[in-house]
Amino acid sequence: MQEVIVHEGPRTAFAGSPIPKPGPDQIVIRVDVAGCNPKDYKTYWFPEPLNQGNDVAGYVHEVGSNVVEFKAGDAAFALHEVGAKHGTHAEYCVTWAYTTAHLPRGVSMEEAATIPLAATSAALGLYRGLQVPAPWQSPSQLPRPLLIYGASSAVGAFAVKLALLSRIHPIIAISGPSGVTLLSDLLEPAQGDILLNYQDYRTTSDLVTEIGKACPQPLYGALDAISQEQSPEVVFAALDAFSGSNDAPRLVTLLPYPEDVLTQRKHVNEPYLVVAADVHNGRDSKAGGQEFGCVMFRMFARWLGEGNLSGHPFEVRPGGLRGVQGALEDLRDGKVRGKKLLVKVQDT
Repeated sequence: MQEVIVHEGPRTAFAGSPIPKPGPDQIVIRVDVAGCNPKDYKTYWFPEPLNQGNDVAGYVHEVGSNVVEFKAGDAAFALHEVGAKHGTHAEYCVTWAYTTAHLPRGVSMEEAATIPLAATSAALGLYRGLQVPAPWQSPSQLPRPLLIYGASSAVGAFAVKLALLSRIHPIIAISGPSGVTLLSDLLEPAQGDILLNYQDYRTTSDLVTEIGKACPQPLYGALDAISQEQSPEVVFAALDAFSGSNDAPRLVTLLPYPEDVLTQRKHVNEPYLVVAADVHNGRDSKAGGQEFGCVMFRMFARWLGEGNLSGHPFEVRPGGLRGVQGALEDLRDGKVRGKKLLVKVQDT
């Protein structure tokens, strides 16, 4: 089979490899659609060049000896383990059965491929980081607003969608102009939700002031789906100014905040850093991370089938696996806004 290996640059190269074999609890998927993510070009996070793909939708090719939920030919979508071999930028990939889900009828491979990494990251941030109630628990009694910065990014938009499923209001969503249409269709102004376009404000202070105006009560916490440029300054300033004097507000980030920013926090809790690998072999693997991933993937599939969850807007890059190079370059250069980049293997 052919797979794409990402080197520093990013520079991609095709490699011929045998079709992988699954371990006892694993699945080999024949890839139809794979996603590209910002982490894919950050080769410095990994010790050697790697097939960086993590999002996949396709057909089950072979299952391991312990797998009973899937069989060859099943349509499925899955999260490949971050940093492991046999990623999704290939004709075949390996996934763990517990972060694989059946593709509901009526849901396209493309839509499903936008979900795995981004929705898992959003779920980790909301339910393990911010510790808000999951949708199947009692209706949320969250008495204070939730701030989501970068709300039109894939992780940010899924955070909004999951927060709405948990009946959390009001949501203060911060986005650029590319996210206005998407978020306007999601948010519920009657429940106090509000969208702020950060480009409408001349200074960071002006944006923070506007966040304060949108807070009928002290902020509960924030999920920063950008975690770079101006977002750390805005989020910390808002939490410090508008979280009240009682409990320290919670903060979830996708990247580590700079040390000079961290030293400015007054009473904000230590940020919870989202690491999608926590559902496989990361920090939380001994604290229910795998079980969390298992539950979330079955709920993702259920909500998709019921119409209660949708994928992210996407763009399919031409050239199949050859399109990975340009996709990673555009992600690196900040040219992608409000959409997920996908490649279809059959177009290679």
